[in-house]
Amino acid sequence: MKKTKYALFVVLLAFAALTWSFKEDLFLVSKNLDIFAALYKEVSINYVDETDPGSMMKTGIDAMLDELDPYTSYIPESEIEDYKLKYVSTQFGGIGASTVFIDGKLFVNEVSDGYPAFKQGIKPGDQLLKINDVDIKGKDRNAVSQLLRGPKGSALKLLIVREGTLVNKELIRDEIKQPNVSYAAMVDGIAYIRLDKFLENSAQEVRDAALELNKQHPRGMILDLRYNGGGILQEAVKIVNLFVNRDVLVVTQRGRNPEKTINYRTNSMPMLPDLPLTVLIGGASASASEIVAGALQDLDRAIIIGQRSYGKGLVQQTFNLPYNSLVKVTVAKYFTPSGRCIQAIDYSHKNSSGKNDRFADSLINKYNTSTGRNVYDGNGIYPDIAVATVKLSPITMSLITKSMFFDYANAYWKSHPAIAPAAGFKISDSDYAAFMNSLDGKDYSYTSSTERLLSDLRGEAEKEHKLDAVKAELENLKAKMLVAKKTDLMTHQAEIKRALETQIVSRYYFEKGKIVQAFQYDQELEAAKSVLGNSTKMLAILKGEGAYKVIGDPAKTGLAADDN
Repeated sequence: MKKTKYALFVVLLAFAALTWSFKEDLFLVSKNLDIFAALYKEVSINYVDETDPGSMMKTGIDAMLDELDPYTSYIPESEIEDYKLKYVSTQFGGIGASTVFIDGKLFVNEVSDGYPAFKQGIKPGDQLLKINDVDIKGKDRNAVSQLLRGPKGSALKLLIVREGTLVNKELIRDEIKQPNVSYAAMVDGIAYIRLDKFLENSAQEVRDAALELNKQHPRGMILDLRYNGGGILQEAVKIVNLFVNRDVLVVTQRGRNPEKTINYRTNSMPMLPDLPLTVLIGGASASASEIVAGALQDLDRAIIIGQRSYGKGLVQQTFNLPYNSLVKVTVAKYFTPSGRCIQAIDYSHKNSSGKNDRFADSLINKYNTSTGRNVYDGNGIYPDIAVATVKLSPITMSLITKSMFFDYANAYWKSHPAIAPAAGFKISDSDYAAFMNSLDGKDYSYTSSTERLLSDLRGEAEKEHKLDAVKAELENLKAKMLVAKKTDLMTHQAEIKRALETQIVSRYYFEKGKIVQAFQYDQELEAAKSVLGNSTKMLAILKGEGAYKVIGDPAKTGLAADDN
């Protein structure tokens, strides 16, 4: 009885302390709001020059939220539609064309099969001059998007330049659907599903694709999350439920506010409880992607393949504000079934430079999967089978960022009425030679890694007053580097060809064609196919035998120093 009274006393004391803390927080919030409102009023009325109250308030809000994390943000009414498109819905009214700025001019980059731009003969390479009689000169990408988008069924006029001739086009906007599942098909007897985002209905799209592919009796499944930056947490839970039993913990979110602490469990029988499963991840896989990959790894249900994921273990919730605005707030951290939080950046502390660092190795903890494999927190999801990252050379990056493939791909499309099927398309050596010739006189200058090192070395020599002693050698090395750069187009021919092929294929086979064509070079896909064809290895990984007992030990992988 005494123990019961004591326990009750402790609970009441804790509740009283929580209530007092809550009241104190409310007082401080009220006090600071009064100060802020008074300051805002006095500056707006008395400042020597004219001020823009809306802009000043937005700046103040953004500065305040910047102290927290990149995911807590204010969304004014003018940005609500863009917010919904990015984080909630996959549909909008438009024409089905993407654009690119090149040398200050706006061009159609790609068109989508079956949508108004395609139906009305809009082509990649068309330069846009006016949208509904509005001159687009000087407008940024957001302004252009607003002009192109509109209600389904509304009219749109375009003034374009095509091969030096002015052309007027009239289109009727349609509902543009950007599915969460961008591609699903059988690949060498394996069901392949590429999920690009976790927006509305993403779980249903995965379910529908899986049901259809399962009719062909696949020997396994590949769920590709490499390009998926996340989305709605509940959709991730539903996707995990396709592969694991009912009433299994998938993820737990915990916040400072007790109301934000929630356990998410599966609530229905799985559709594919026994189908061998692999999940592809990479440095761009974040948030809900990491929930799916982390849960399936912790539950020993799937083999994770690729590179370490981004490491976003934070949950956001949106709250309504006056005048149709919103605020997106980080309300909790999430934890996978083993209990780990994979958040990689510590936003609660800043270093001496005012920046947020990754969690130190000393703060990283070990956890166990269902079968006892060792996994770690604080660094994203580390794959069971690691595949080296393919890093593009500086010259390839320069050619991509400066849109050097654009004109050649358009010219190739005009001169080649048809090409091989996307799955096997490759350009020839003569095609590549023609591409190199097309670069004559164009600026695709870049700084190589060696040149950056030489520049750093020169800077250090100047600091130590030793430049005169090494200047001749540095100039000699610089000259040799210039000679070496002239051969970079041949040295890096293979990767440049792949990037060029992607641009060309999109002209004939659109977005799905690019995905299929890239399978020829996909190392992660090959690794997944290989392990799905080796049931002995799959079992060894999932049971944690030998080298598979420990997954991503930071002491061995050096993850904390890896910036993706």
